[in-house]
Amino acid sequence: MSRMKITRREAIAGLGAMAAIRTPAANPPTFPVAILRCRSFGQEFYESLKRSFDLIGGIGPLVKGKTVAIKLNLTGNPARFPERADMPYRTNPQTVLAAAQLISNAGAKRIRILEAFFPASQEMELWARYGLDVNAINNVGCEVEWENTQNLGRAKQYTRMKVPWGGYVFPAYDLNHSFADCDTYVSMSKLKNHWIAGVTMTMKNNFGNTPCSLYGGDCGENGNENPRQERGPVCHNGKISPPKGVPQELHPESSRDPGYRVPRIVVDLTGARPVDLSIVDGIETIRGGEGVWNPGVQMLKPGLVLVGRNAVCVDAVCTAVMGYHPLAERGEKPFVRGDNTNRLAQDVGLGTADLNKIEVAGLPIKEATYDFGPGPTGQPVELKPAAS
Repeated sequence: MSRMKITRREAIAGLGAMAAIRTPAANPPTFPVAILRCRSFGQEFYESLKRSFDLIGGIGPLVKGKTVAIKLNLTGNPARFPERADMPYRTNPQTVLAAAQLISNAGAKRIRILEAFFPASQEMELWARYGLDVNAINNVGCEVEWENTQNLGRAKQYTRMKVPWGGYVFPAYDLNHSFADCDTYVSMSKLKNHWIAGVTMTMKNNFGNTPCSLYGGDCGENGNENPRQERGPVCHNGKISPPKGVPQELHPESSRDPGYRVPRIVVDLTGARPVDLSIVDGIETIRGGEGVWNPGVQMLKPGLVLVGRNAVCVDAVCTAVMGYHPLAERGEKPFVRGDNTNRLAQDVGLGTADLNKIEVAGLPIKEATYDFGPGPTGQPVELKPAAS
């Protein structure tokens, strides 16, 4: 696999960019984050989500008359990681229906449901296998589209989305058109640990925006519209490059450690396609990792919903609710294997992770805190009951 050649001028520019992104942004933006107690899905979640929207100022201006893309978190290749009802590590189907109903009721013109999964095709039964009520979602009151973003999907070409500060790992990413072809971008994620990144909420959900047709292990030199391999060789450890014509790494001499690369690619992608609305499901989840393939994961029931307009602010509050310091250094729990995405995102001005600067509406962090333990250690830890 050949790599794009880097000229001396480009190398100097790249070093300048690296120096710039090491300097924290002076005044990263801050937006309110709502926390509500919610013990069950269905109607209770619907009412909690509706109230959360009100607490952050309403979603009317975000969605009225607009195309709204909702990125789900259906993590994992189902061929390797089948459904586990006892381990709620994926987006709950009822939360998708509730969000679509509320967004439609607020005046959205079109809702586009997004996720990247295998096989990379558009058959609706592939969505139904995750328990999604496709018929009910299609009848929320506005036009609804579904797009598997694992490849070109329904478009004829990819959309190149540039990282505004120049990028940590890549200067731009070639993505399915749906991420650009929308007015409002919503991330629906779970409140969880992550084996490499420590935590996974709004921002880490964006890692799945990269199509495996271009960023998968079998992408080849010319891309592969029927990919069967995940992103490890390109994104996690950088053993191979994206195909010809796709933006190449800024610093191919940089660390190949997934704990270095994954958090930075996450921040790149969050900058390239900012999240306009974050919805984090902490009703039922797991700790110790992002899925059942991680050793030692356990089911938890924190009974929480967290919502906000800024991905960094939301993830910082989520990190605190899990019992961690939002700006912890690598090596401190839960960032035992990777750098802290919150810090990296704050440094480039995507938002603040300083709790002193974030307004929290609804339930105070102190009352919402639920101990997620040491993080992804691979060892089960003693479960503690949810706060009342």
